This record gives sequence, structure tokens and C-alpha cells, in this order.
Amino acid sequence: MIVADPEIEKQEILKQYRDILKVCKPNTSAKDKQLIRKAFNLALEAHKDMRRKSGEPYIYHPISVAKIAAGEIGLGTTSVVCSLLHDVVEDTDYTLNDIKDLFGEKVATIIDGLTKI
Repeated sequence: MIVADPEIEKQEILKQYRDILKVCKPNTSAKDKQLIRKAFNLALEAHKDMRRKSGEPYIYHPISVAKIAAGEIGLGTTSVVCSLLHDVVEDTDYTLNDIKDLFGEKVATIIDGLTKI
């Protein structure tokens, strides 16, 4: 497993985050972008010490899912937020109640459903 320079990884993660925003609908509001950033920050913090078998930071997976949801499927902000957070409840100490408190009932319900698939 090869681990890249932490500063290079940080720059790549930020680039991928910006890519999410680029593929979101052009009319995504500032409020929606703030919500996406909040979800991104939580996912990044929650997965900060996790790595994939390849050695890549785990956060690359939820970022990829969010880009597919927005760019390939054309889903909106709620789906992007859920994509970023979909593994947080299963893989970290965050609970569905934490997600509900931070992002609301709708996001928590969707994530609960995703964890059952």
C-alpha cells in the first residue's frame, strides 16, 4: 500500500470536492452549496483515518458516489448530501440521530434506507 504525501492528498480531496460542485445543477443555490459543504466536511472528518485497500483515503469513495448522483444521474442536493454521508453511520461513531440533528429527518431517513440495501 502506497500512501501519498498528506499535502498532495489534501489538494486532491479539495479538487474532487470542487468537481462535485461543478457537476451539480448550475442553479444550485448558495444555501444548497453550504449544505453540501457541511456534509463534505462531516464525511471528511468522520473518515479522516480510514483508507481503502488501495491505500487511497476512504473519502474518495463517497465523493465518487456524490459525483455519480449529481453528474451522471442528475440528482439534486439532498442526494449529493446523502451520497457524501452514506457510510458515515455504518463506519464511524456517528449515529442516525446525529445525522438527523445536523441534516434533518429526510436525509436521516434516506441514509437509514441506504444502510439497509
